Amino acid sequence: MEKYSDRLNRLSFSQTFVMSNKVREMKAASIDVISLTLGEPDFDVPNNIKEAAFEAINQNFSHYSPVPGFLDLREAICGKLKRDNNLEYNASQICVSNGAKQAIINVLASIINKGDEVILPAPYWVSYDEMVKMMDGTSVFIETSIDTEFKMTAAQLEKAITRKTKALLYSSPCNPSGSYYTRAELEAIANVIAKYPQITIISDEIYEFINYEGQHTSIAEFPQVYEQTAVINGMSKAFAMTGWRIGYSACPTWLAKACEKIQGQMTSGANSMAQKASVTALQTDPSEYRFMVEEFKKRRDIVYDLMKDIPGFNINYPKAAFYFFPDISFYIGKTLNGTKINNADDFAMFLLENAHVGTVGGVSFGNPNCIRFSYAASEHELREAMKRIKDFLTAVKMT
Repeated sequence: MEKYSDRLNRLSFSQTFVMSNKVREMKAASIDVISLTLGEPDFDVPNNIKEAAFEAINQNFSHYSPVPGFLDLREAICGKLKRDNNLEYNASQICVSNGAKQAIINVLASIINKGDEVILPAPYWVSYDEMVKMMDGTSVFIETSIDTEFKMTAAQLEKAITRKTKALLYSSPCNPSGSYYTRAELEAIANVIAKYPQITIISDEIYEFINYEGQHTSIAEFPQVYEQTAVINGMSKAFAMTGWRIGYSACPTWLAKACEKIQGQMTSGANSMAQKASVTALQTDPSEYRFMVEEFKKRRDIVYDLMKDIPGFNINYPKAAFYFFPDISFYIGKTLNGTKINNADDFAMFLLENAHVGTVGGVSFGNPNCIRFSYAASEHELREAMKRIKDFLTAVKMT
């Protein structure tokens, strides 16, 4: 007898992992599939970080850490925030978590009661809405479009705020759109939120360093909302440390203590060896790891030039992260080779099964007319993937 909780029944499986699992099944059946589904850098962890992990093992850092993380790592995070973002935090305001995902959940669990509203600019990362559901909250979506680089305006934000609003949750740079908010745009948003002291900003900045066009700005830099902001970041994207599972939050003291309390009852401290290696990563000059960003930038330009020639794709030029999020509404409602395309998820599955290129449909990102491509793949794979899609869609029978 199945005895699932109401909480579980409210949740959906991550569409990212649904598509990546489908890719694995097809590969296991000896089908030549190119996967552009997962948001994971395809680089190895830099050697100095690996060496720090080996040293931590040799020094027997194999025991429990304090719940919010080792003091030297929290101090290194404070140093990074000062160096890169001109933000002043002390170690007691930092909570090191098992990935940035847990850092976000800690914050939501600390502030959200049943029926509280969390504003999500769409498109948003697939887990945001599901996290809000887990906390019995209600997501309020702000629609954006490719014409505005998928960014909300301060006016849209203010219109969405109600007496039930408890949080604004967004990523900049953004997964899935590859856009980022400029300093002027964030200041306008900060000025709105400052009017509503009950609202907490959850600023997911995990793609901070993968920014090709401009200087990253954290909304916490604006003093009017510093005490209302939880900055979320981690080691996975900038340092290719996805499997090491180290994320962190920097919060007002009251919220940092709340996150520590939540985490203490869920998982306790994060991996000890990975924490020690993260100290080395954060204390190294960011220019040492810039080679990864330069390679992503090169791939972005290659994909952009090739994607422009794919029929029915409306694309913009992403300025950060490593994703394209083309609008494929041209195909919505049409029948392709006998298959009815009702939304972007249908289209993504159609491409996978016919062109053998794995992408992720935009329904779970909050946009049913777009699909997400990750270009964290080799140049050869990217060129071949774009060729397969172009050739297939050029020849497809459409009614």
